[in-house]
Amino acid sequence: MIYKFKQDETESIINRFGKDFYEKVLSDIEKYANKWKLKSFYLIPSYSANLVFTCNSEKYGNAILKIGNSFKEISTEYNALCEYNSRRFCKVFDADIENGVMLVERIEPGKPLRDENSLVKRLSVISDLYNELHIAPIKSDIYPTYTQWVNRITDYMSKRQDCKELYAYMQKAKAIYLSVSERYSKKMLIHGDFHHDNILQDNNGKYIIIDPKGVIGDPIFDVPRFILNEYEYDKNVQLYNKINHIINNFEKSLDIPNEIIKKCLYVETAMGECWSVEDGSSPEDYPNQIKTVAFAESL
Repeated sequence: MIYKFKQDETESIINRFGKDFYEKVLSDIEKYANKWKLKSFYLIPSYSANLVFTCNSEKYGNAILKIGNSFKEISTEYNALCEYNSRRFCKVFDADIENGVMLVERIEPGKPLRDENSLVKRLSVISDLYNELHIAPIKSDIYPTYTQWVNRITDYMSKRQDCKELYAYMQKAKAIYLSVSERYSKKMLIHGDFHHDNILQDNNGKYIIIDPKGVIGDPIFDVPRFILNEYEYDKNVQLYNKINHIINNFEKSLDIPNEIIKKCLYVETAMGECWSVEDGSSPEDYPNQIKTVAFAESL
């Protein structure tokens, strides 16, 4: 056996994705280890949309193996990386898109931007990357749109009878989004998950972007995900001042009006909390989720 899962890993995979996917993973590891000459597997315990392993390839060197639970997400990420063609992104080595499997470059040492203690430095890195990030898509029809994201989660929340307050926030977020998107209507290929943990430092000190969702929208909608990840647990005056400082900084470095960034942040915050509901957050979590969206609204 190429890789033997620990008991807690097996349980986590089955609980998150189901037994059928676990069986697929066992088969895929054997298949692609032989196909791409892979060894030295290590499971990154994230259990998000994909299973992610670090490994080594005789042909490509240090690599990341992704086995997707969703064919669509692997497909859009693969195509986005191909279209970006390295432009500050990790490289794609190979893929079997029909089976939802992809091998990409592993960034070494891979220090995430989150580990950078200086807020000034984090903002500088984000601004530099953002200003070189977005391109016109070659195959726009294969990607979801940001509008579809907003509509889909709003529709989902309309069917939930146990969290009506969050649904009301999401309705407001959708209205704000539609208003903003009338003015900011570019149809560019955007990252869709542009935050600290998807920006890794390589051996030369250069920051490389990983894990693009691949979505069509105006570049401004790539700004709020980073700000959202600067939130802290206590939604107090100090955090309010910190987030406003970040927004004011981006207004200058990205040339986006302050009020537009705040509106985008509110939309992204509402969507994020509603996605958490969809992913299974418990009713005990709802008060804190509502508090988070209310904080974004207060900005």
